[in-house]
Amino acid sequence: MQKNRRLKSGLMVGLLITLLVFIGGCVTPEGAEGGFDPTIIIFLLLIFGMFYFLMIRPQRKRQKEHQELTRELRKGDRVVTAGGIYGQIESISEDSVILKIESGATMRVARNSIASKRGR
Repeated sequence: MQKNRRLKSGLMVGLLITLLVFIGGCVTPEGAEGGFDPTIIIFLLLIFGMFYFLMIRPQRKRQKEHQELTRELRKGDRVVTAGGIYGQIESISEDSVILKIESGATMRVARNSIASKRGR
């Protein structure tokens, strides 16, 4: 969690610096020759490339793994929900799962709220 916050704040600082460099490159002082500086575009592309590889791509990977997990759920699997409830799957429907918890009670939870599987 702390790593993600540091990463996000670092990217925000990088984007802010990029914006300042871009704005600074657009304004030319009086009497100076104006011209297009391609290094600004290269710098922007590098920043957006970092943004993609450090934030978007890992999030898509986690989302794909979670979809695979929910697709592979079977009756009898021991699971943990996003809310921290441990249980065993009694039955599965298209959008929900009925869990049997330790006290013997059953509860229905959304299929997407299953966070992870435990050992059998």
